[in-house]
Amino acid sequence: MRRYVLIPAAGTGSRVAATLPKQYLPLAGKPLLARTLAVFCHRADIAGIWVVLAPDDIHYSRHVGLLDRVEVRRCGGSTRAESVRNGLEAMSTVAMVDDWVLVHDAARPCLAQADLDRLLREIGDDPVGGLLALPVADTLKRADTAARVQQTVPREGLWAAQTPQMFRFGLLRQALAAPEAIAATDEAQAIEALGLSPRLVRGSARNLKVTYAEDLVLADRLLEGRDPCA
Repeated sequence: MRRYVLIPAAGTGSRVAATLPKQYLPLAGKPLLARTLAVFCHRADIAGIWVVLAPDDIHYSRHVGLLDRVEVRRCGGSTRAESVRNGLEAMSTVAMVDDWVLVHDAARPCLAQADLDRLLREIGDDPVGGLLALPVADTLKRADTAARVQQTVPREGLWAAQTPQMFRFGLLRQALAAPEAIAATDEAQAIEALGLSPRLVRGSARNLKVTYAEDLVLADRLLEGRDPCA
């Protein structure tokens, strides 16, 4: 069994409000996407890395370029699920049914090798697969349409999903082939729709997702080894 990484990178990142899609914004001296790819590029336990771009992407070649063991496909869709599904279709030329696929957000460049090692170790030969996640520590409020608190939501048993999310190629392809899977916001949700329960593996707050401009500042400080609160 081999392990492949699939990175959907077809989004525009409009919430960052930048002239470039957020995956190409500079982060600690390199494009954000290049930083994310660097987490996996030198690992001998990863057989290959697949990046899914928008069909009209003109930035990758200019800002990232050729990288060893990285396959680029311009087959991204209008949703994350569609991009991952199209990426799996492209991978079908090399991936076998029982191979593992680790789907990772392009905008999570700070994934620690220790967290990745823990995911690989704890998933092992799990019959379903699983994902990095963090138990929710904050008090959660549900808002009404006027942005006022409607209720406090109990946080017991709640986890915030992260990536990578790790599933067998065949199972993930089956899950994302379902018509309702197109609305899934992560791969685990599509697997859950099959009646299966992915395993939760504790990640870390370091594995943040760059969504807003201030997240880029935090990620930059983490990668440079500086205090993110300074």
